[in-house]
This record gives sequence, C-alpha cells and structure tokens, in this order.
Amino acid sequence: MVGSAKVLPDDFPVPGLDAVLGQAIPFDRDRWIPLLPDAAWWPAELDECPRVGRWPRVDRRTVFSIAGRAATAETDRHLLVAALVWGTGTKVREVRRRGRIFAHTSAAELDARLGAALTALREKGAAEAYWAFNNDHRIPHLGPAFFTKVLYFAGDDAVPGPHRPLILDRVASAGLKELGIVDQGWPVSGWRTDQYRQYLGAVHSLARQRGVRPDQIEAALFRHGKQAS
Repeated sequence: MVGSAKVLPDDFPVPGLDAVLGQAIPFDRDRWIPLLPDAAWWPAELDECPRVGRWPRVDRRTVFSIAGRAATAETDRHLLVAALVWGTGTKVREVRRRGRIFAHTSAAELDARLGAALTALREKGAAEAYWAFNNDHRIPHLGPAFFTKVLYFAGDDAVPGPHRPLILDRVASAGLKELGIVDQGWPVSGWRTDQYRQYLGAVHSLARQRGVRPDQIEAALFRHGKQAS
C-alpha cells in the first residue's frame, strides 16, 4: 500500500521540466529494424534525432511528438516502437528482449491489443488502460515497465479521470520504497491495477506539493531508486 506520509523530504531534488523532457537515450536503428514486423513500423522522427558521439539519441519530447499524431493503427505502432527505443538504450541483449514482443505476436494481434488499450486510455483513463494492458489485451513480453511508458507518452490533458498516466518500473518502485512512500510489501514488479492507481495518486499529490509536473516526480523517483540500488 501507499504509505500515509506522502511527503518528500525538503532537500529531495526534483529535476526541472526541461531536463525531464530533454532526457535523451541512445539507440541503434540497425539493431531494431530486423526485429520489427516490417520497416514501416519505424517512426521517421527517430531518423531525425541528433547524434551524440556514436549513437543518435531520442528524448521524451520526440516521443511525445510521435504520440501526438492522430490515432491510427500506424501511429499506434510508431508510438509503441518509439517508447520501446527510448526505454531500452543500445545494449544488444535488452534490444533483443524487446524484440520478443514482435516475434511472439502477429502484427494484426499487436494492432488489436495496442489499439484496445489506447482506446481505453482515451475513453476511460489511465487505470482502465493499465488494466487492459495487464489483462484482456495483454501483449506477451510487454510488461508494466514498458506498457506504462506507452501510456505515459500517449496520455495528455484530454485523458479522462483524475490522473494522467506515468511510468512505473522496478527502479521507480525502489525509489518509492526507499522514501517510505509505499510500505515494504510493495512489489518490485507485477503491480495490480489498484496499485498503479495508488501510485498515480501518490505521485500526483507529491507533484502538487512541490508545484511541479508529475513526471518530474517520477523522474526524481527513478534517479533516487537507481542511486539506492
């Protein structure tokens, strides 16, 4: 459960919005393309990302721009791929793990399940979309750590319900525990829909206390959890 003392320490650092939206992750296009159903799943915006050293880098702003296109099967595919690329980096093993998503489910089934979950987000809200991805419209090998990335980037001010979606993964969860925002029985993975709803409520409350956006708190929790691990 979410702990009763939902207050961050006064000296707890929260990154600025520009830093959060500019968080850029390196990627290798050549490792991804063979894993996709076909090259048309690759969003063109990723080919326009700036190169820093050996690799191009995609930031949150770019993924939001991909998510902001009118909802179609093609744009849903591009959002999925962009969110996976942003969340994965360049390690060969991790890219191949994400590739299982496409290897074990047909393109038509991916379209149907992804479309249903994103429709739930647009029509019912973040928690209902989480439930869809975690139950009736589950995509094998796409767990909460990554489908909440898809929901986060797809979520905007028009999403119904009290809270916009946010990313929840093992590292952010460790940050929650370390700060006492959740009790020690909070799972490190496999969160139920009610737990995701509690997480959203807690992070949005912390954001209001600090006068920042909820994704700034999420980013701070991730950084804290990474330092604590």
